[in-house]
Amino acid sequence: MDAIAERLLKPEAAPERTPVPPFDLVIFGAGGDLALRKLFPALAQRNEEGVLPEESRILGIVRKQEDVEGIPNEIAAKLAAAGLSQERIAAFRRRLTMVLLDAVKPETYGALKEALGDSQRVRSFYLSTPPDLFIPICENLANSGILTPTSRVILEKPLGRDLASAREINDAVARILPESRTYRIDHYLGKETVQNLLVLRFANTLFERSWSSRDIDNVQITVAETVGLESRAGYYDKAGHLRDMVQNHVLQLLCLFAIEPPNQLEADAVRDEKVRVLKALRPIVGPDVQRMTVRGQYGPGAIDGQRVKGYSEELGHLSGTETFVAIRCELDTWRWAGVPIYLRTGKRMAQRYSEIAVTFKPVPHSIFGRAPGCEELYANRLVIRLQPNDGVQLQLMMKVPGSGKLKVVPRQLDLRYETAFDVRTPDAYERLLTDVIRGDQTLFMRRDEVEQAWSWIDPILTGWQEYYPQPHRYAAGSWGPSQAIGLIERDSRSWADPEFTE
Repeated sequence: MDAIAERLLKPEAAPERTPVPPFDLVIFGAGGDLALRKLFPALAQRNEEGVLPEESRILGIVRKQEDVEGIPNEIAAKLAAAGLSQERIAAFRRRLTMVLLDAVKPETYGALKEALGDSQRVRSFYLSTPPDLFIPICENLANSGILTPTSRVILEKPLGRDLASAREINDAVARILPESRTYRIDHYLGKETVQNLLVLRFANTLFERSWSSRDIDNVQITVAETVGLESRAGYYDKAGHLRDMVQNHVLQLLCLFAIEPPNQLEADAVRDEKVRVLKALRPIVGPDVQRMTVRGQYGPGAIDGQRVKGYSEELGHLSGTETFVAIRCELDTWRWAGVPIYLRTGKRMAQRYSEIAVTFKPVPHSIFGRAPGCEELYANRLVIRLQPNDGVQLQLMMKVPGSGKLKVVPRQLDLRYETAFDVRTPDAYERLLTDVIRGDQTLFMRRDEVEQAWSWIDPILTGWQEYYPQPHRYAAGSWGPSQAIGLIERDSRSWADPEFTE
């Protein structure tokens, strides 16, 4: 047996779980949906794995006295529902301290300073708040003498509403903390399959040699959600889907897909290449938004057989905010010139999934002619699935077994995390939170990266105001407005069928 076969048959070792340095993590917005649904459970999981040192603490910032006891009880209930024992929940609760504080009132920061004491542990401040609180929180932390030479701040997306507001936030934070201690988080970058994009491309010559306009016909990036507004109505109706999803999540996926090989897997080397991708995006300006973009808003419909309200019904009033966006874009680079890249993302869609579908060019000539069973040779397609069923699939043409007439059909090589590895796939926040404490910025966005993304998004927002003020309607539980189908069918292509990956 050769060495490669031996390694393939060898069971995988347990994933490495390196403890982080002792830390104090302060979460502003501890009673919010993100903290309760993602941040605290991620920290509890890291605690279960022995990654968090015994002396480390987690401090939650709350505004109401009843939350001092109420939030830990709510966290405990969520952990119990996830299957943690009462003993383990109690161990995690011992790490928690709730601090009563008003983020915009400097005089209330004394309580946080007292709770932190004079500890020399790494201090990280997670701002799980609306972006208009980023500046006052950072200024109050600095003016209260709470920041130490190793303190870090974590900024949640979206960073502003446009380029001007993003620069304002970045300028204000830069006056207080250097770029090396500023972490702009996008949880999509913490997903295992997103990180595996770099491995897939740069550790496998099979794909890297085909990763260009020479062999690729088109690329489709889809982030589809079945949920509606949930508890985010106030924020979402002001932001819209282009700001909420495309400016960050979707463009980050595009960057990691299209980057040139960095010299090394180091934070700034990777982020330099991502910025180059964003700079290469061909601008969509003025009336071009009518041809290159589609805006949609969901109406009443059905999800999983249950009737759901339309966006305006959920909101309580009429609105022109988009809940769906489709964009045809191109990268003006030597590698990608002429390859259309289709972006599609929306709420209340037929199925929840996120993926990158890469369709390769068809064979130049079929040696099988038009013989029955061989009439159509489907182009190879590589699907990188982020959620659910994380993994990679490759569609190939295969011969149907038998000694009769030759017949060929498309079949998939399927490599999913759940079957390829006998280990649990961690949540994105589990990785990202510990990366902050370790001081690793590889999976976080740099200032120029965020601002370059806004530089591409802003002209689309401006063009919509003049040429595309109202979104098209689509039924909840569908794949978006019919105009999105027209967007890609004008190029004699069609959206990748999500059933292919099931």
